[in-house]
Amino acid sequence: MDIRRPPLAPAFRSLPEYVRHWAQTTPERRAFTFVDHPAPHSRGVHRTLTWRRLDLRVRAVAARLAEEAEPGARVAVLCPQGPEYVTGFLGALAAGMVAVPMYPPGLPGHGDRLAAVLADARPAVVVTAGQVIGEVRHLCADTATRIVAVDQVPDAAARELPPPDGEIAYLQYTSGSTRTPTGVEIGHTNVVANARQALGAYGADVTPVTCVGWLPLYHDMGLVLSVAAPVVRGLLSVLMDPVAFLHEPARWLRLLSAHPRALSAAPNFAYDYCASAVTEAQKADLRLDGVVALINGSEPVRPTTADRFQAAFAGQGLVAGTHCPSYGLAEATVFVSAARPGEPVRRFSLDRDALAEGKALPARPDDPRAVLLAGCGTPVGQEVHVVDPVSGAHLSEGEVGEIQVRGPNVGRGYWNRDEQTRRVFGTDGRLRTGDLGTVLEGQLIVTGRLKDLIVVDGRNHYPQDLEATVQDAHPAVRRDRLAAFGVADGSGERVVVVAEHARTTSLAEIDVPALVRAVRAAVSGRHGVRLADVLLVPPGTVPRTSSGKVSRALTRQRYLAGAYPVGGTA
Repeated sequence: MDIRRPPLAPAFRSLPEYVRHWAQTTPERRAFTFVDHPAPHSRGVHRTLTWRRLDLRVRAVAARLAEEAEPGARVAVLCPQGPEYVTGFLGALAAGMVAVPMYPPGLPGHGDRLAAVLADARPAVVVTAGQVIGEVRHLCADTATRIVAVDQVPDAAARELPPPDGEIAYLQYTSGSTRTPTGVEIGHTNVVANARQALGAYGADVTPVTCVGWLPLYHDMGLVLSVAAPVVRGLLSVLMDPVAFLHEPARWLRLLSAHPRALSAAPNFAYDYCASAVTEAQKADLRLDGVVALINGSEPVRPTTADRFQAAFAGQGLVAGTHCPSYGLAEATVFVSAARPGEPVRRFSLDRDALAEGKALPARPDDPRAVLLAGCGTPVGQEVHVVDPVSGAHLSEGEVGEIQVRGPNVGRGYWNRDEQTRRVFGTDGRLRTGDLGTVLEGQLIVTGRLKDLIVVDGRNHYPQDLEATVQDAHPAVRRDRLAAFGVADGSGERVVVVAEHARTTSLAEIDVPALVRAVRAAVSGRHGVRLADVLLVPPGTVPRTSSGKVSRALTRQRYLAGAYPVGGTA
């Protein structure tokens, strides 16, 4: 039933209006399926909401919230990944309140961030699920915040509600990879526009797909691609918990295999993880020829990862051209630019020295000083320009500068941060992303973060470039779990690397001095940089953001505070 083409979606202003529309026009179609894995070897227990059922639950939650707070109040969503999260989030929007997508207490390594976000957003109500209500009550014990368990609201509470008339739909807190998490005000029209842009980019605006995902719903990409886009288009969204993916990545691939015309998104590390961790026995029952698009939205997107993933699963029917490097950020709701499904990954081999000087010049792929970058395609429904970060002047193709975005998806600003809003969102509608990039052959290429640049002796170095060299220098360095950053001293910037060792070995079993020598030699030979310090630390020691990216800013902060043991350095 669900593979039939859904009717074309009319234009509504808000997500709750789309839910109501699909409940009236296709009530028995599946809207959301949640796949739980209650046991280590479980192949999944499915729970499904039809559009009729989803609409009923959203209206019930909205009515309950209206009893607790006024329109415009903030509602923190502290639910586990599941139906309660979706109905809690959409219920807050339907009540005319401002949702704050977060996660329940207890997420390892993110307790301080949760407390900081709640202190900043000051929610009047928290929506959660019965299974974690005890932890939420403990978290909110010293506040006047009301708590509503979504799964304890009866269907009988549902009532007809007018469309939400406030401007702000939710606060999307940034992941914190480069600064303290800040809430971006995403309007109702922003999220609807961005959902339509993403659907258009991946061909899902005219051809039905099934959205399959494990990305956390508190993250911008997970929220838009697994909730907003399916709601706008009336598509089925199949969700699983991120932890279930990390425990057994084959579970994600089984869901892709089981659903026709599957579309999914994941960060770069997830594709490498699947290629290395999924066994031949697990591959045996996978049929990936129906996958339409696999979105890679990390910075950077590594072409070699796309190659490795394709080689690993070509035998399962994975069609070349399904990998879609993409670029986005919370301030633009999420989606900005993407390669189109069916096209090969566009790869650009660039001269490292020229890139450091702000020029994207070609280099031979086998040149040891070449940098291999993926093209992130083109935007849909928005303008993207590369400008001089100081003067704001538009740069020509092949010149590296700050990426700026203008479109209906760009958020309204930062919550309670007027000066920062003026600086980043500007008065002319142009969003200063803080990301560096260039345009070559019509493709947007993201080269790094402006704030992450390391300047040594007047030369620019991209930390992710240094990190790629370090992780290739010795097999004991854990891939994508390391941070390179600059530390100022009296004579300029010193370069420091903090890297986790692989889980397959212990620190005591590694010849650390030999590893450090190999890392120093590789970085010196390829980048002409002397590393001032190299620390090898246990797995889980390098902090990550809520979206799973390494937080260089927090790693640097911990390094300066002396939080890392000197035993892992040489």
